[in-house]
Amino acid sequence: MNTYQQKWIDVLAAANLQGWKIEPIGEDIHVEMPHIIDLKLIRDNLPETLAAISLDITVPKERLRFQFHNGYENFEYVLNPGEADLTKA
Repeated sequence: MNTYQQKWIDVLAAANLQGWKIEPIGEDIHVEMPHIIDLKLIRDNLPETLAAISLDITVPKERLRFQFHNGYENFEYVLNPGEADLTKA
């Protein structure tokens, strides 16, 4: 686990989100949410939410993929995408 990934896990854990399980999976962060959570609402607000809470993270930025799952649906979000992420078809 890299330092940037660990900082994100610490910040998300400190948010004390009831019923959310946040854990590292390789170089990614897997977020398991209660199945009653609306993933569309999370996905639509994620960039602004992550930007707001990232102010507490002062280590150098790295590529980081979040995997969100609510028991029924899932989606991924890449923070600080690399060239391969931007050119993927």
